[in-house]
Amino acid sequence: MLSLPDARRIALAAQGFDRPRPAGRVDARHLRRVVRQLGLLQIDYVNVLAPAHYVVPFSRLGPYDRTLLDDLVYRRRELAEQWAHEASLIPAETWPLLRHRMLGEEGLERRWQAMSRFMAQHADYAQRVLDEVRARGPLTADELPEPDGTRGARRGSWWGWTHAKATLEGHFARGRLAIAGRRAAGSARAYDLAERVIPAEHRAREMPPDEAQRALLRAAAGALGVGTAADLADYYRMPIRAARPRIAELVEAGELRPALVDGWAEPAYLHPAARRPRRIDAAALLSPFDPVVWYRPRAARLFGFDYRIEIYTPRPQRRWGYYVLPFLLGDRLAARVDLKADRAAGRLLVHAAYAEPDVDAEEVAAALAAELRTMASWLGLDDVSVARKGDLARALIAAARTVERGRGMGDGG
Repeated sequence: MLSLPDARRIALAAQGFDRPRPAGRVDARHLRRVVRQLGLLQIDYVNVLAPAHYVVPFSRLGPYDRTLLDDLVYRRRELAEQWAHEASLIPAETWPLLRHRMLGEEGLERRWQAMSRFMAQHADYAQRVLDEVRARGPLTADELPEPDGTRGARRGSWWGWTHAKATLEGHFARGRLAIAGRRAAGSARAYDLAERVIPAEHRAREMPPDEAQRALLRAAAGALGVGTAADLADYYRMPIRAARPRIAELVEAGELRPALVDGWAEPAYLHPAARRPRRIDAAALLSPFDPVVWYRPRAARLFGFDYRIEIYTPRPQRRWGYYVLPFLLGDRLAARVDLKADRAAGRLLVHAAYAEPDVDAEEVAAALAAELRTMASWLGLDDVSVARKGDLARALIAAARTVERGRGMGDGG
């Protein structure tokens, strides 16, 4: 039987929080290590603060040059975009593990079934799009004509996308196209033939679906340390009905160990290489799309942390705020803060700050103020501005002032 604190420490160690941040400059080696340890980074371009896939490495490494991550994806081709845990960055060697999904051999979600129907209904146009990309190289949806010859007209073809966008996404989901780059401040995908983007040794690798599923679940277990069947299945968005027999096979092979966690209703599975450190000394703000918290039932079980992102919740119904980040201190999620990068004014805005139950507010505020200052500097912002909202706000305002005074003295002020 694992205690809940043991399970938390195992989970956080598996996520890379058992080691200090690099003392010197963060380079591509550090980023490679983080992505391979996590298995993927979920892509999200909501830019209230910074796109989520950049924040996840920051939480573990501290400040780094974001172009290093872009370089690993779009120039070195060591990482690639593909649907994994939603839209994600994955190591290029993971591409063949997802091929059975691209070929439709695993139960598709309703939206992909709709996309498949769309592609079948517009087969001639889909072939024209593929031919255009083959002839012209990487293209965005806006660079392709619609079936009637227009460009960029919204026709509600699927998800309100243009026919060009829906067709490019359809080819991407099936592995015919891959993402060669990003344009328009990073948000517009440029699609090219997969054979010109994904390294040949990964693109040509064949793997039976059951073997690929076991590999994905093995990777999920390594990234989680310990988890239920639902936790493991969610990591790469695998249907639970497909995951259960593969988990049983991994247990039989000794690649997963059955475990019980105090307070969990469901049995758990422990990765054989999982570390159980005596303590975790992390202090990190977590993206809403960080693997530590992205599966909300797991966050509730591990940390007693009831979390949801309220971007799409009407303002009067929001409990915590628009873009709220959990704050990890030690092995607990100790607080949450509603943040926004005000780039025009050069400030990191803390719209609200809340402490979790049974924490030392002064201790949490001091650590959080230091991390907010680090994040502000990473984002190129000069100041941290804390509003007087939330039960942690008063302590955080005082702690932020102390941090700023320390910076002033450090600068000779």
